[in-house]
Amino acid sequence: MGNRHSQSYSLSEGSQQLPKGDTQPSAAAVQPLSHPSGSGEPEAHQPAKARRHQGFDVDRDTKNLNKACKGMGTDEATIIEILSSRTSNERQQIKQKYKATYGKVTPRVLASMHMALAMAEIIAIKEAYQRLFDRSLESAIKDDTSGNLKKILVSLLQANRDEGDNVDKDLAGQDAKDLYDAGEGRWGTDELAFNEVLAERSHKQLRATFQAYQILIGKDIEEAIEAETSGDLQKAYLTLVRCARDQEGYFADRLYKSMKGAGTDEETLIHIFVTRGEVDLQGIKAKFQEKYQKSLSDMVRSDTSGDFQKLLVALLH
Repeated sequence: MGNRHSQSYSLSEGSQQLPKGDTQPSAAAVQPLSHPSGSGEPEAHQPAKARRHQGFDVDRDTKNLNKACKGMGTDEATIIEILSSRTSNERQQIKQKYKATYGKVTPRVLASMHMALAMAEIIAIKEAYQRLFDRSLESAIKDDTSGNLKKILVSLLQANRDEGDNVDKDLAGQDAKDLYDAGEGRWGTDELAFNEVLAERSHKQLRATFQAYQILIGKDIEEAIEAETSGDLQKAYLTLVRCARDQEGYFADRLYKSMKGAGTDEETLIHIFVTRGEVDLQGIKAKFQEKYQKSLSDMVRSDTSGDFQKLLVALLH
């Protein structure tokens, strides 16, 4: 069903992979993943528990991982032992240290991780980036992107999203009208209105806005975005809309598509395990079972093989 690999690991969102033979890693950032059970039964939605590795030393782990990836062949045992036995927080520390020591992840790739993060997490990432590279993440993204994509990513980095539970129906109606006036209701698209609403409103408020848009215009907001935008900007807007509507369903869909048909999108598979491992992976697994009537664990096992599968299984247990 999938693309089989006997020796393949991804160390960064930038699609760098551990070598098949004598290839050396370059600007990779070590990425953590997360963990499957293995039955075909629906998997219960239970919060993940972090475990602290005794005697954790980020400098030692980073050096050992780099050593395991260098030269002829790959020391799979060392890689699996380190990545599968550290907590998500520890793996993120390893990733940042590896990135600072052996290479960088591009701002565009890093920014793609912001779509489903809490505001405090975005602030923490910005502070860590500033410490690591002695420049702001915002300035790096401005250098790496342009136009309207740059504007929405910078808007997201401001970490101004309302995280409350209250829904203002009047505001939802006004936002729906503003989105129409900025998109389908004019020649061209006023991205500033989309940026303000999509980057600042809470997920609950956005869901009310999308419902109001459907009632007011008679069209789904995703259809409007697809008609009025294109390229990376369209992908960013659609990601925000779909995460606001059903975050666990969005990631379940991406996981399914990454393994469906010929070939395996390992970058997407690993990226989701990295970012959702100790956040909502159990919910994603349950949603996956509900939507596709199959276990995420079973699909991972059937679509991967060799050391790559061992790593995923170790991290999903």
